This record gives sequence, C-alpha cells and structure tokens, in this order.
Amino acid sequence: MLIGSGLLPLLMMGLVVWFFFARAGRSQQQLAVRQQAQLASVLAASRAAAEEDVTRFGEELQRLDSDVVGHELDEAMQQDYTRALDAYDHAKESLAAVQRPEEISNVTEILEDGRYAVACVKARVAGEPLPQKRPPCFFNPAHGPSVRNVMWSPNGGVAREIPACAADAERVEAGADPYIRTVQLGSRRVPYWQGGPAYAPWAQGYYTGWRGNSLLGDLVVGSLIFNGMSGLPFMLGGMGQGLGAIGGGIGDGLGQIGTGIGDGLGQIGDGIGDAFGDIGDFFGDLF
Repeated sequence: MLIGSGLLPLLMMGLVVWFFFARAGRSQQQLAVRQQAQLASVLAASRAAAEEDVTRFGEELQRLDSDVVGHELDEAMQQDYTRALDAYDHAKESLAAVQRPEEISNVTEILEDGRYAVACVKARVAGEPLPQKRPPCFFNPAHGPSVRNVMWSPNGGVAREIPACAADAERVEAGADPYIRTVQLGSRRVPYWQGGPAYAPWAQGYYTGWRGNSLLGDLVVGSLIFNGMSGLPFMLGGMGQGLGAIGGGIGDGLGQIGTGIGDGLGQIGDGIGDAFGDIGDFFGDLF
C-alpha cells in the first residue's frame, strides 16, 4: 500500500506534464498562426503600394519615349535615359524577390533614384539646367523629386516646411489641397502616413537616403514617416518576446515539475525504507 500510494503522485505529475506540454504546444501554434497572418497582411499592403508605383513609373517611361523622339541623345542624356530604364527593370526584379515586408523599401529606394534620372532627361531635352537632387514630394513620393519646400500643416497640426513637387507646391501656395497619396486602411482611404506600420517599408524606402538631411522637413522625419510609421520592428519584436515568454514559462513549469517529481520520489523512497525497517524489526522479534 505504501508503494502503491507513493506511485499516485507520479501518475498525477505525469498528467500535469502531458497537460502542460499540450497547452504550451497549442499556444505556440496559435501564436505562430497569428504572427504569419499579421506579416502576410503587412506584406500584402506594402507590396500593393509598391506594385502601383512600379506600374506608374513604367507609364512615365512610356511618356518619356515620346518626349525624346526627334531629339539626338548625346552621351549625358543617354546615360540618364539608360539609368531610368535600368531603375524600372531593377525595381521589378526587386519586387518579385520580396519575401519580407522590410524588403519593400529596396523597391521604392530604386524608384526614387529612377525618377530623378527621368527628371534629368526631361531637363536635357528642354535645354534647362539639371534639377537639384532633392527628396521626393512628401504629399506623393510618386510625383518624383520635390522642387522646393512649402509651409503646410495637416488637419489640426503645426505648419512645417515640407518638400513638394511643382504642382503640389503651387496648390498649397494657392490655398488649395495638395494631391496626397492615400492607401487602404480597413474600409477607407487615408493619407499614407496614417496607414500605420503596414506601409512603413514602402514609404521609408523613398526617404532612406534623406533621413536627417536639412531638405527633409522635421514633420516628415520626426512625426510621420520615420516615427509615426515605424511600428513594424516593434511589432516583430513583440512577437519574439511572446515566444520567449512561452519558452520561459515552459522552463519554469518543467523546473517546478522536476522539483515535484524529486519530492515525490523522496517520499516514496522514505516510505519504502520505513517499510523495510518494519519488516526487519518483525523478523528480528520473530527469531
């Protein structure tokens, strides 16, 4: 009876071990499913925005063909033209190779350089000086390089200097609304800087080379693109911490179970020792 009663804690502990591992396994599986769904959603959103920009850039190149028809391409113009065409090809290749959301920034960084090459070709065709290398238009990076900074404020915000293309600069200075790039957020369209971390890689790629540059307004750097849209790394970090917490919980649980098993075996050993002591005393008395 002593041995039988001592085995009961072991059986109970075995059930606890099985239940704990089964529950931990389900938790890890559920977390992994949520993580994959979240990343897939982010990737789909940022990829859609990048695909739209690549398509639009291809259309710009088609119009550029019409601009250069009838003009002799000197060496400098040919280099700019080739650079623009190469940017389109590289952007398509980079987009096709994207596996993770943060890689979308490579696509838009290529497009940013390609659009400056297009601006250079247009300037050469028109016989004008080359445009200054400036950040993309903040209101819609697909508008190409900005031409100057304008004072602008979002609804309820503080007015700051914002890099804008010629058309948007004219609109703002005339008191009209700029043509803002919007993205899908649930059932509505919002300015891309309100789209959250899903669109952060797409937007940040356009401005990676300009971060901290005086030509890029503080509003862009501090509040909207590099801060307001930078939730993706924290989101991924949180997922890692969640997995770590599960792992830590498993370790703590195993430690407690191991301690319990040790205590149980000690009690069983004590019980067996006592039993054999009683048997020895019995035979001693008998003989």
